[in-house]
Amino acid sequence: MAERTPAPHTTAEDVPPSPLLEERDVLITEHVATMLQDRWHAFRRKSAVRRGHMPTVMSFTGYGTTGWVRVLSRVVMAPDEAFVNGRRLAKMVEDGVRGWHNFTSPPVPYALVEITAGGQTFSVRADRGGVVDAVVEADMEPGWQSVTLQSNGSEPSFTDVYIVDDHVVTGVVSDVDDTVVVTYLPRPFLAAWNSFVLDEHARTPTPGMAVMLHRLLDQQPASPVIYLSTGAWNVAQTLSRFLSRNLYPFGPLLLTSWGPTEDRWFRSGLEHKVTQLDRLARDYPDVRWLLIGDDGQHDPEIYADFARRHPDKVRAIVIRQLTPSQAVLAGGRAEDPRDSTPGVPWCYGPDGADLARQLEGLGILDAGRAEANPQTWPLTSQLPVVAAE
Repeated sequence: MAERTPAPHTTAEDVPPSPLLEERDVLITEHVATMLQDRWHAFRRKSAVRRGHMPTVMSFTGYGTTGWVRVLSRVVMAPDEAFVNGRRLAKMVEDGVRGWHNFTSPPVPYALVEITAGGQTFSVRADRGGVVDAVVEADMEPGWQSVTLQSNGSEPSFTDVYIVDDHVVTGVVSDVDDTVVVTYLPRPFLAAWNSFVLDEHARTPTPGMAVMLHRLLDQQPASPVIYLSTGAWNVAQTLSRFLSRNLYPFGPLLLTSWGPTEDRWFRSGLEHKVTQLDRLARDYPDVRWLLIGDDGQHDPEIYADFARRHPDKVRAIVIRQLTPSQAVLAGGRAEDPRDSTPGVPWCYGPDGADLARQLEGLGILDAGRAEANPQTWPLTSQLPVVAAE
């Protein structure tokens, strides 16, 4: 990520009086919000140190090409027995994980992290939330590869990265909430319930979506599958376990951080998705994407906007229609923007089976082969479970 250019030095005399006092007050308030958040995290870190907790690198799945890799992780304070290989372990994983456990480990801001990829070692910095999102230049073979991460003497953490072959021309981007898992996320109360309270084993997969995704991969085995969500990095491992347990294809999760920023109270989920899609278009200039989402948030609007700006990078847009009750809880349905993207095919359907039939009609799926063979997840992503002491 490019560093910000420092602003030129100014004095009070250089700055003319501004009538925008309300805007200034808002910026000051938002700065106070980030300051308070940082102090809260600092208090939690000191408490964690007193309890003997150590820096731990939580490993997330990354992606790349044969010449570079994007590494994603998060550095938190945790007891030694809480994580193995960067993944949370305890008997509660067997018995059911309540979502609030994902938010109890305080982040380590600006932690120095060493990344070993392709036989080379790189040093990068986490952001103020402890999140590492770094691109390093490394020569790696196509397919699933492993990267090692370590921070401040922590135990090494191994994470999977998918290296896309230079000849791949098709990829899949899928939303998560209400697309592959039924969460009713847009409604604030249910969002909090699903994130902090609900047993992760009680989350409901969307019928037919896993089979549809695997059928896509059967025809394009080397294609990347990337899950794009407005969810927090805190729930990345919970979502990974959900995807594995419900036989979804393995792939990177592109999530975001909750809380205030330097210029706003809350991060924009819509902006996050737009930014990540544009980045994928730059990362893989020769890939055409199947964009999969639902009509309960902004997915149709976001995908249509992307298709208008990059018509040569969209193979089809696939929208799962919420049920009437789900649409009510989601705050209504998004507008249908199909007429605004001439030349880009759209599919609308209530589940994976219906959407698959429409993809067959477009020639994207093989109509003579309705079954799919789930792909094996990489070995380092298998989550071992040990009993707590």
